[in-house]
Amino acid sequence: MLEAIKRYFNGHIAPAAAPENPDEHAVHLAAAALLLEMARMDGGLQPVQREAAERAVRDKLDLTAEESRDLIALADAELAEAMDYFQFTSLIKDHFDYGQRVRLIEYLWQVALADARLHHDEEHLVRRVAELIYVRHADFINARLRAEQQPRPD
Repeated sequence: MLEAIKRYFNGHIAPAAAPENPDEHAVHLAAAALLLEMARMDGGLQPVQREAAERAVRDKLDLTAEESRDLIALADAELAEAMDYFQFTSLIKDHFDYGQRVRLIEYLWQVALADARLHHDEEHLVRRVAELIYVRHADFINARLRAEQQPRPD
């Protein structure tokens, strides 16, 4: 799987935009995997939630629409093999600064709220991820409030 990730980044992202640290590839994949898992959390992958996940990946990682779709596809394959979220959250905790971690929580809320319904499993996942990446409760709540203020696609 790591080779597939390396091939993706080497083939799709210009060298000037490639992360300096090869571990960043895995961190980007971890963030995409968590966003995709959020999109599927309420029992299926609704198009509006998949689009929200792709948009969050595109915004967070400064990728094109095609690159974000490709990364989401890789994340989907990685999720199929994952036993838990620790492999993803530990990378994020170790490589994202605090502000980036809070922003990821906000993106998770945006994906969860994209279909205008918050399923209890979605709330549980974002709460669990926030705990695992050491986001303070006040910042967790503020991220949710910011996400709730975002316009929703019709």
